[in-house]
Parts: sequence; structure tokens; C-alpha cells
Amino acid sequence: MTTPAGAPAPTGLDLGGDHHVHSTFSDDAVSTLAENLDAARDRGLTVVRMVEHVRRGATHVPDFLRAAEALDPPEGLTVLTGVEAKLLDTTGSVDAPPEVLAAVGAPRGPGRVLLADHQLPAPDGPWSPRVARERLAAGLPAADAVGFLVTAYARALAASGPAQLAHPFSILPKIGLAEDEVTVEHLDALADALRAAGGVVEVNEKWRCPGARVAGALRAAGVDLVASTDAHDARDVGRYRWLGGDA
Repeated sequence: MTTPAGAPAPTGLDLGGDHHVHSTFSDDAVSTLAENLDAARDRGLTVVRMVEHVRRGATHVPDFLRAAEALDPPEGLTVLTGVEAKLLDTTGSVDAPPEVLAAVGAPRGPGRVLLADHQLPAPDGPWSPRVARERLAAGLPAADAVGFLVTAYARALAASGPAQLAHPFSILPKIGLAEDEVTVEHLDALADALRAAGGVVEVNEKWRCPGARVAGALRAAGVDLVASTDAHDARDVGRYRWLGGDA
């Protein structure tokens, strides 16, 4: 079966924007906001979305937003913001401070919440890849595992402010599945939820997902798609190899 890493890249995306870029406000990134801004300018981007990881106990979001607001982008480059939070379970719970989620889309809040499948959101909480593989080996149908994820996406979208799916379906190869397991019914349900919530789907260069089939189905259903690198180093900002046809 085809995994996201080997899937054909979607075409027709605007590669003049990078809608998922991390700075040193995220503990796994190495470049500052200013360095990312310089990289976006040098790449000729017109839009860059600065995004930082959060958990429920995170306290750094106000400092991040103030620092992002203080940036001085050159003419023609728009700086947007967001926070990336892990989906927790099939109720749509999200691992982020409630006050941050409540402020998404507000004048002083992050522009978007990026809903991320870092683990598999299951009925009893997030399953690590190891646990998910064990449950699948014990007989959990693949369609049910994908259904958990789609249900979590749909419910989180309904409960959130402006939202973007971060590297959607990237968890699948980690648990031994592939985008081939995402059925038409899954895609229809996800597209319905995205349209109802005005949600956006990113096509992620780093994780090479979603592939052309999934992205094409969502686009055909009227869902907006944006390109992202998920850069954690300024050298990767706006640098599209898979999406640009170079990989």
C-alpha cells in the first residue's frame, strides 16, 4: 500500500505561502521569529503563518503573540499566527489551554488552531503508535482506527474557532496504516465537518501528507487547502521539494 511518504504530491497549491512555521517559542525548533521572517522574505513568500506548539499547561502564548506582532515584515509579506495542539480523544478534546482556544480568531489571539494527530485520538484518550499497533494487531479494524481520527477532527473543528488540520493523517504510517485506508465515507464526513466549520487543510511538505487522492477529494468537496513546510529551521521555510516536484 502507498504511505503518505510515497504518495504522489497534490498539485495546484499556492506555494507562495507557508502556513506552518515554528520558532524557538516551540522547544523543538531552532530559529527565531525574526530568522523565519527573513527566510520568508528571501524565498519571496507572500504569506507566512508563525505557529507554536502548546499543551494545556502552556504559558508562552502571550509572549509569542506579542513577539509576532512586533515583527516588521517587508511590503508584500503578511505574517499570520497560530498554535498547534494535539487531538486527545474522539470527543474532540484538544491539548491546549482553554483561554488560548477561546481566543483563537480574536484580535489579540492566535489566528488559527492547528489540530494535530501526534497520536491516535481514541475513545479512551490518545494512543501512542505502539498502543495503536497493538490494538490493530489484536483485531481493531483499520477503518475503525481511521474513524477515530476523523471523528476527533470533526468534533474538534465544531468546537474550535478558526482551525487548520496540521499534517492530516500523518499518524497512519506510524501505526502501520496508509492513506489507502481513508475511505470515501471518511472523506465525506471530514469534508462536511470542514465546510461547516470553515476549516482549512494544510498539505504538509515535511510529512508529505495528505497525498493527491485525499487532498483532491477534499478540494473537490469545496475545502480550502494551503501549503506548509512545518519548518523547525529557517532554512526550510518556504522550501517545497515534494510539493514543488523536486522529490
